[in-house]
Amino acid sequence: MRRLRIRSTRTPVALAVPALLAIAFLLMPLIGVLARTAWGDLGTHLTSPGVTEALQLSLLVSFWALGLSLLLGVPLAWLLARVDFPGKALVRSLVLLPMVLPPTVGGVALLLGFGRRGLLGPWLESAFGITLPFHTSGAVVAATFVAMPFLVISLEGAIGGLRPSYEETAASLGASPLRVFLTVTLPMVAPGLVAGAALTWARALGEFGATITFAGNLPGTTQTLPLQVYLLLQNEPEAATSVSLLLLAIAMVVLIALRGRWAGVPSDRSRKPAPVTDDAEPLPAVPAKDFNVPVLDESWPLHAQVTGFNELTLDAEPGTTIAVVGPNGAGKTTLLRALLGLTSRAHAAALRLGDADVTELPPHRRGVAWVPQNGALFPHLSALSNTAYGLRAHGVPRDQARRSAQSWLDRLGVGHLAHRRPAQLSGGQAQRVALARALAARPRLLLLDEPLAALDQTTRAHVRHTLRTHLDGFGGVCLIVTHDPVEAVSLADRVLVLDEGRALQDAPPSEVTRHPRSPWVARMLGRNAWPGTATADGLALPGGGLLVVADPLPVGTEALAIIAPEAVAVHRDKPGGSPRNVWPGTVREITASGSRLRILIASPKAPDLVAEITPQAAAELGLADGTSVWTSVKATEAVIVTL
Repeated sequence: MRRLRIRSTRTPVALAVPALLAIAFLLMPLIGVLARTAWGDLGTHLTSPGVTEALQLSLLVSFWALGLSLLLGVPLAWLLARVDFPGKALVRSLVLLPMVLPPTVGGVALLLGFGRRGLLGPWLESAFGITLPFHTSGAVVAATFVAMPFLVISLEGAIGGLRPSYEETAASLGASPLRVFLTVTLPMVAPGLVAGAALTWARALGEFGATITFAGNLPGTTQTLPLQVYLLLQNEPEAATSVSLLLLAIAMVVLIALRGRWAGVPSDRSRKPAPVTDDAEPLPAVPAKDFNVPVLDESWPLHAQVTGFNELTLDAEPGTTIAVVGPNGAGKTTLLRALLGLTSRAHAAALRLGDADVTELPPHRRGVAWVPQNGALFPHLSALSNTAYGLRAHGVPRDQARRSAQSWLDRLGVGHLAHRRPAQLSGGQAQRVALARALAARPRLLLLDEPLAALDQTTRAHVRHTLRTHLDGFGGVCLIVTHDPVEAVSLADRVLVLDEGRALQDAPPSEVTRHPRSPWVARMLGRNAWPGTATADGLALPGGGLLVVADPLPVGTEALAIIAPEAVAVHRDKPGGSPRNVWPGTVREITASGSRLRILIASPKAPDLVAEITPQAAAELGLADGTSVWTSVKATEAVIVTL
């Protein structure tokens, strides 16, 4: 089977030869160590008193250096990966500097900084009695200085590769920044942390130049194993080779154990995925009283004034669900993030939930729960632990939080999956767990960012029904971003239409359906939408066309003409009779829509037009891509909405 994976392309000789020479160049010193090792005396060399003492000191120094690197380097890696601040490039350069600085120069720099005559050394000695040079602590400082960059760079890459939505979701569930870091960030970047820690320890174990310059070479105090090799090389070359082999073996074991994961990759899935169950079974609407779920007696009306990219004011009564719709870039997700306090692009100048003014509060104290597009279930936690996360963040005892979480999972029809991890769930199951997690945290405002977008049609219908059932009992306000008109109509009490951050329309779904004020919304609902300017003869269209309407508007009025696809008649020849709007065109696309066909027709006399006809009518007309046709619309079939 492996032969099938070999690429058919041949490696260019011009690249293969230098590559092989590079491999030989790297191998030759290693082969030299192996060839010159006195294997018969290896045990004697490695167990001599000087070597064992140096080995013990090296282990002590390297583990202390690792501890200091973890204590200082982990926060620094997070800062570089997550926070933008002036001088960030300079700080990153300082982190990299010990990796490119000659070790002896590093030792001199340490002497000038922490030595007895250095900048900080006299103060350390007078205030704390600490003298670093020529002391074991000095060897630790030298090893930390040289090795810590390996941890910082490795972990920064891992944190930078972690999607912020996990941390932001945890904050929206009530977790403080420190709790988010300890319970979400670190577990998810564990591969990067382990890789960085291993490289840091190995580098500290092999440190030589900075140590001998700053801490000296005192047997039993600062004489680590690399320094012992240096001394043995002068008097006992064979013993030096044996100790070098030991250090080489340790380094190779570390590298092989890491298996190339130098930077680490945050894991988005569990290690052992179980078979995913079918998500198509109907979900029973289970009343809350059947389970031990807290009854949401409280109610929280919403008042929000958002400024920045989004400029709008929202007021909603408790139990209201608002569908937020609009084209890409309209500011839908930005609005949600502004209410959460997670973006500088827009912010809530005023945000009241019930009687509480939460405008100035950080995200984890606002009582606003967020379900992002991908659900952002924490991959290292089970469905039960995910659902209990918000309760635990609010200080609920573990057993009580797990009981409540189990009740919410049961309520949403996924209680039997409580002990599975996210990678072991189907898309619909994961979305229900994400919703259960948000509702279990008892938020005052619930934000759902396209929660059903990734689901198939059958699963989406089941989850939509479940969501509608449980939003009916929610005591706060829910905002749901969607591109699906069915979701907007079936889930929402109001539809908020955004464009470039501004509210074009905020009305009940029935009103938006009948009189959409946005071309994008009209097209989302499957209608033709033509903006234009009213004239004495009708509506002047972009490009010079004219639409005759039954009820003319005052001249100069900006308006939107809404034409239903079924109101568009398609002909092979120019029609006569009553239609006052007739245009020639060409069929550009034919798609199925249920039991009917939607025909996209381009015309030089009018904007693109979509007609909806039966398959039989299309066959009788002989329609195909490129067919020349005529279209007609009665003046009474065009609904005009003033903009």
